[in-house]
Amino acid sequence: MQRQNQSSVVDFILLGFSNFPELQGQLFGIFLVIYLVTLVGNAVIIVIISLERSLHVPMYLFLLNLSVVDLSISAVITPEMLLVLSTEKTSISFGRCFAQMYFLLLFGGTECFLLGAMAYDRFAAICHPLSYPMLMNRRVFMKLVICSWALGFMLGTVQTSWVFSFPFCGPNEINHISCETPAVLELACADTFLFEIYAFTGTVLIIMVPFLLILLSYLRILLAVLKMPPTTGRQKAFSTCGSHLTSVTLFYGTASMTYLQPKSGYSPDTKKLMSLAYSLLTPLLNPLIYSLRSSELKRALMRLWRGKVDLYTF
Repeated sequence: MQRQNQSSVVDFILLGFSNFPELQGQLFGIFLVIYLVTLVGNAVIIVIISLERSLHVPMYLFLLNLSVVDLSISAVITPEMLLVLSTEKTSISFGRCFAQMYFLLLFGGTECFLLGAMAYDRFAAICHPLSYPMLMNRRVFMKLVICSWALGFMLGTVQTSWVFSFPFCGPNEINHISCETPAVLELACADTFLFEIYAFTGTVLIIMVPFLLILLSYLRILLAVLKMPPTTGRQKAFSTCGSHLTSVTLFYGTASMTYLQPKSGYSPDTKKLMSLAYSLLTPLLNPLIYSLRSSELKRALMRLWRGKVDLYTF
């Protein structure tokens, strides 16, 4: 879509948490630590799964893709947010703002579909173990991964192009931590009713449908686990499913509240907290939730570490 001529805004100002000047230093330190831990955690998972051939199975290859997405989301949002916190008020060019919006939508949409694919993989493995090699063969796995990334790419392209076509002729202060669609949309000098209908429909299809399918998958998994004898790791399965559902609910719940109604009545501070939940906390928690409970990943990490130590001692 072509951008209309009446736009006069050439850059935006991200306000971030400028209404809490006394907390800028503390927030900068907290978010910096979270960012570094997120980068290291996801990078370690990517390296381990890439190097360890025994982990080249659908469950861990899905996790590798999830770590790439989480690392990317964090890298798109957090550096800009840290810059805002360190300068209190920062300017971001029109092009940079929409580039950030595009990549947020691309990686966020991809994560929505990836989490659904991962839930299906676990459902097939636990509820249909004998048919699992057929239900989740290499071709099915590749289709699910490619579709997840392709749908994320389509979401980013369509939505960013549409928002970019609106004229921006008034105030240029974005009262948010990043150039997310709802925050930028509030500055548009045009009727955005059709876009809001699209956003609502798209959010239902992209967020709510996969979320409901995930809940149904985990319900079937829990029912299957209940039929297991107590000695077969029922408690561990319950704990694992509970932690996975916590992460999934945090991501889908806050994302749906943000995008179901782009011009919702939530206060700006509430919107910032919801954005932090799925853009900062989820990428931090996912490596902990999906990897620390995996004995295979721990063993692979120890093998790689021992091999590195042996190499240096040799």
